[in-house]
Amino acid sequence: MVIVFLLVTVSVLVAANWYLWRRLFRDTTRAPGAARRAGAALIAGGWVLAVAALVAERTGAPFWLQRTLAWPGFLWLALSIYLLLALLVGEAVRPLLRRYLERRDRATAPPAAADVRRPEPIPAGAPPRTADPAEDGRDTEAPGSPGANSPAPEPSNPSEPSGPSRRLFVSRVVAGAAAAAAVGTVGHGSYGVLRGPRVKRVTVPLAKLPRGAHGFRIAVVSDIHLGPVLGRGFAQKVVDTINATQPDLIAVVGDLVDGSVKDLGPAAAPLAQLRARHGAYFVTGNHEYFSGAEQWVEEVRRLGLRPLENDRTELPYFDLAGVNDVAGEDEGQGPDFVKALGDRDTARACVLLAHQPVQIHDAVEHGVDLQLSGHTHGGQLWPGSLLAAAANPTVAGLERYGDTQLYVSRGAGAWGPPTRVGAPSDITVVELASAR
Repeated sequence: MVIVFLLVTVSVLVAANWYLWRRLFRDTTRAPGAARRAGAALIAGGWVLAVAALVAERTGAPFWLQRTLAWPGFLWLALSIYLLLALLVGEAVRPLLRRYLERRDRATAPPAAADVRRPEPIPAGAPPRTADPAEDGRDTEAPGSPGANSPAPEPSNPSEPSGPSRRLFVSRVVAGAAAAAAVGTVGHGSYGVLRGPRVKRVTVPLAKLPRGAHGFRIAVVSDIHLGPVLGRGFAQKVVDTINATQPDLIAVVGDLVDGSVKDLGPAAAPLAQLRARHGAYFVTGNHEYFSGAEQWVEEVRRLGLRPLENDRTELPYFDLAGVNDVAGEDEGQGPDFVKALGDRDTARACVLLAHQPVQIHDAVEHGVDLQLSGHTHGGQLWPGSLLAAAANPTVAGLERYGDTQLYVSRGAGAWGPPTRVGAPSDITVVELASAR
């Protein structure tokens, strides 16, 4: 099954990239030449960089090499997606544009140079007319004169364009528009990530919350993804944005990093500046287990955050619990809801930090009032939201599952391409409301 999946994936990628090359380079040029070869080299080179960036990150290559490959490789991934989507839309535009040009050419075509007159009918009894023009009273040119026996000029077809053929013109227009749309989309989406996340505010009523906790603010941040692309400057923006909300508690719900403590320790250093009246807490995400989870747990503890590894703490108004990500199961460090929630006082409200929304079903079984999650990025690159919706119970926002509510943040950063389309990054301030 793995081999079949790989073969299908490679076949789809090859077909998609051949289509890109055809529409962008082959159909927009008159004949084979340097432009077509350059296009093939550009597409192949982009994918070489993209694959190399992914392999370098996962294999722990030297960090300078990861950074060198990450920007061009990951941006090509995003650009190729939107080039493909734009060209597919262009397939619907192509025949419409061709028909428009045909109608315009017909409407602007000049009239024929000369009208051919019908011969007049011959009256009954009249002598037949001779075919000789001279006998018919018309002028003739003498033999050897410049116009004698010269072929008549062929009428031009006004519907044929004098420049590039109509098909070539349409291909160039569609390819140019698709390229502009893709570059603009990726550029805008990358700017949205690099400028830093915006603050989103959500009010969540909890039936068991004491009246004294009404208005308690939890700053939820997930999926920061510090790595070869997003570094210390981005971490500082996140910290400054969180602190500006003046939260009562900070919850970092996984996927903080994509890399080792050795490479990314300096990038994560601004987390030591996080300030909240009831402290900052951390749970692991799946990417921590790709990056050395144990080392990162110790590092965030050193920076002043409290890791909740299948653990719980009793705050003045409610219980705050956290479970490990499901990716930790391969290392014997998976989520343990019994350890985190088994012996708690169920009369108290409980807020659970769990990286993946799929953990909501265990939360419901253990009587959790509110689960705070991330992981989905809201789909990050539209139409990725459709895939995210197929794999997660909630992609973004607040939903209720029985007596348990689930809030999913879109995350602060981005994985792979530093680009978001249709899924803006956020830091959410969850304000708890008491029903009493």
